[in-house]
Amino acid sequence: MLDGKSDKEAPLFTARDAARPGHAPAEHPKVPREKVGVLVANLGTPDGYDYWSMRRYLNEFLSDKRVIDYSPVVWQPLLQGVILTKRPFSSGAAYKSIWNEEAGESPLMTITKSQTEKLSAALEARFGGDVMVDYCMRYGNPSTVSRVRRMVQEGCQKILFFPLYPQYAGATVATANDQFFRALMKEKWQPASRTVPPYFDRPSYIDALAASVERTWGAAETPPDMLVCSYHGVPQRYLMEGDPYHCQCQKTTRLLKERLGWPDDRITTTFQSRFGPEEWLKPYTVEEVARLAERGVKRIAVCAPAFSADCIETLEEINEEIRESFEHAGGQSFTYIPCLNDDDAHIAALEETIVENLAGWL
Repeated sequence: MLDGKSDKEAPLFTARDAARPGHAPAEHPKVPREKVGVLVANLGTPDGYDYWSMRRYLNEFLSDKRVIDYSPVVWQPLLQGVILTKRPFSSGAAYKSIWNEEAGESPLMTITKSQTEKLSAALEARFGGDVMVDYCMRYGNPSTVSRVRRMVQEGCQKILFFPLYPQYAGATVATANDQFFRALMKEKWQPASRTVPPYFDRPSYIDALAASVERTWGAAETPPDMLVCSYHGVPQRYLMEGDPYHCQCQKTTRLLKERLGWPDDRITTTFQSRFGPEEWLKPYTVEEVARLAERGVKRIAVCAPAFSADCIETLEEINEEIRESFEHAGGQSFTYIPCLNDDDAHIAALEETIVENLAGWL
């Protein structure tokens, strides 16, 4: 979908620089000048926080077999019945609490647009008009299919697809790539394509994370006693089945600790956003912050290195639910460190990653 329209209804885009090939007959269609596309992708966002917008978004998200891999025979009746009857109300209330009312969109959308604009300016300065940068969402609008189609129509004969997740997980990077490949299947003239691998251990990304932590520590009258690196969780079973996400999260924390020059007991790794009855990666953030408070750790800061942009899981879950758990257990000072978002150091790290993966194309 694109801006609320289905893919079939999405408008056709005509490249401004399209021209008929030399020596071609008069009836030959115009062909746009060849470009390279860079398509960044994020998780997605509902179009609004009303019931039906939330229901459409949750249905697409929770029907993804990469996210919920239970048998559809068991899962779909439960999803279409109890879950999608009740959950749009609670999720809608959570989105309403963080919604960018001025822009009429979620913060994730606002930030992703800004990231795309900055990356586009940086790559234009480096390569001129030979690169087209755009964004898409795995769930909701604008869809991956519609943005791939637009890039092809604008002359992108090569597309670099960049899921904005530092660490790899089947439920994030893999499903985004799946959707990109499905979009390519719809194209008559299919562009050459590449996908960007995870950047969880890239020095420029670690440096950007460290700088955000150092700013928080430097601005505090009394620095926090501990930094909690809270990553989005996945079922423990996924680790046992070969998903590298847990290991990559642990390495990100270790590299961040080493870059900061901190001892082991000043930083910890936790996992949030548990869903369903089975065991997920531990320790759970909401429980661990309470344990820290009960052990006498009165001041903590929490960052979310698995998210490239602030979203419902950071602005609402961390800054409200997890904060409440810490304070209820006796914690006195809770600081949320925003995601890297469109920070210049983050954009520079993303640009560096893109340029490296464009090698040989430009």
